[in-house]
Amino acid sequence: MTTAEKFNLSETVRYAGDSVVSKTITKKDSGTITLFAFDKNQGLSEHSAPFDAMVNVIDGKADVIIDGKSNILSQGESIIMPANVPHALKAIEKFKMLLVMIK
Repeated sequence: MTTAEKFNLSETVRYAGDSVVSKTITKKDSGTITLFAFDKNQGLSEHSAPFDAMVNVIDGKADVIIDGKSNILSQGESIIMPANVPHALKAIEKFKMLLVMIK
């Protein structure tokens, strides 16, 4: 995608059965913006990153676990995952998210 190209977040990435689908919107030295679509019960295992990351739920519902604490997020809700803190995600139902990572 180019920076001057109009797009719809919810239509840019599609669900796939029993899968996690991702599409990088932009990747720069200062950070990345990535769209994800998770089928129900799919997720990302616990990991950490050396920079903050914001999750914005576009569709559906997810459990974002940060430092062992469960955070249930629905469409329109966001949370910051702090740098160097373990986190994981699991789709409670199909969900799409925008992940913004700032270095």
